[in-house]
Amino acid sequence: MLSKNTDIFLLENSYARTVVLRNVFSKQVFRKTHELQQIMQYIPFRVYSPYMKKTPTKKITSEEKPEYPMRINKYLAHQNICTRRGADELILKKKVFINGVLAELGSKVKEGDQVEVKHSGKHTPFVYYAYNKPVGVITHSPQMGEKDIVQSANLKGVFPIGRLDKLSHGLILLTNDGRLTDKLLNPDRDHEKEYVVKVKNPLRPSFKEYMQNGLMIDDYQTKPCKVKILDEKSFSIILTEGKKHQIRRMVEVMHNEVVDLKRTRIMNIRLGTLPANAHRKIEGDELAGLFEELGMG
Repeated sequence: MLSKNTDIFLLENSYARTVVLRNVFSKQVFRKTHELQQIMQYIPFRVYSPYMKKTPTKKITSEEKPEYPMRINKYLAHQNICTRRGADELILKKKVFINGVLAELGSKVKEGDQVEVKHSGKHTPFVYYAYNKPVGVITHSPQMGEKDIVQSANLKGVFPIGRLDKLSHGLILLTNDGRLTDKLLNPDRDHEKEYVVKVKNPLRPSFKEYMQNGLMIDDYQTKPCKVKILDEKSFSIILTEGKKHQIRRMVEVMHNEVVDLKRTRIMNIRLGTLPANAHRKIEGDELAGLFEELGMG
């Protein structure tokens, strides 16, 4: 069970009955998630620690009704016209009008207002690619001697949505459409990403259960996820969040080590048989399906 230095005591007041696990609130204790979960099943009270911070978040859906009045940049982003930053640039260029009046930064849109965006010149069409990032390629900000995704893929005018760490490989999306950034990466949006993972040591019998229920990594409780055991040293996992090095850190909590990590799917976009360092266009029904899941249909 828990360390002999850990005290368990009960606080009671008119508001709550709370069990506190105390080892000077040591992070080391809470990394032992399997021990904590063993105790929690026998305790009919809420477990509290300052290292267990999690603020409830509001899930965003494409059907959610917008609240007015709304800032003009948020309105344009909500209408999938551009990102908020792109909207600010259009406003500064005097391209945005509300009820025929030139909009300013911070202008508010009320329900029923007529908003007009005047574009000049030829619009660059949006493009979308699935790219198979090899191990060793950096997603952003390469250092001396390193190569980033855009250089490696030999594509111009696009940027990656999200990231994969240097030692991981697999699917990443490249585009010139800034609207996808928030749609895909906002933590309030539960978009699925699937990975195949190989580990150093055989998986424990309890591995799947603990991984699926969520683990404490440092001061964060991971969300429930889906895990399928492939063989004694590999598994697939579907996440709806993306904390830094999350899978590697979860595996470490389970006393193992990742030796290979490949992302195979982002929502409806699959890596398939795409070779390493190769890319393909996302178009047709596949692109329409992505837009529908993102609420951009």
